[in-house]
Amino acid sequence: MNTQLSHKETKKKQLEHPLILVSDGLQSPANIGAIFRVCEAFGIEKMYLCNTDVNFDSPRLKKTARNTQKLVPFSVTTNALATVKDLKQMGYTIISIEITRTSEPLHSLEVNTFHKIAVVVGNEQDGVSADVLNFSDICTHIQMYGTNSSMNVAQAASIALNTLIHKINTIKT
Repeated sequence: MNTQLSHKETKKKQLEHPLILVSDGLQSPANIGAIFRVCEAFGIEKMYLCNTDVNFDSPRLKKTARNTQKLVPFSVTTNALATVKDLKQMGYTIISIEITRTSEPLHSLEVNTFHKIAVVVGNEQDGVSADVLNFSDICTHIQMYGTNSSMNVAQAASIALNTLIHKINTIKT
């Protein structure tokens, strides 16, 4: 018989690969809370909240984060481009999740040569800023099959992080 496990019974594997998430201009407290929750679920090393004024007392943020904002290391910065430049100097490959003329589908992305990865997600309306896109090492997108060309940023972050972690783990085994 299948029985749902409690949080304490669930087996967790520690993420061993350096993986950071950078949010470029997120505004919605619900999206910020959801991304905290996703980052905690995937064991992300650190999260950067750039170009935003985060209200950590927001009931929507608290509800969607479910206290993960207290567990995920994070920094709030005023400049996403400066943040990704600093990460690049620290050896991170900058991967922006955005549909561009040259972006490749996430599922076909090769990650075997990357040592550290910083995943960039963008603003709910405008996506990743042009300066950050132009500085990125790679632009990738989630292949979609419906008529809509985008999805919610928290959902996109979940898919991107899960796909990248799976690719990294496949390489290591």
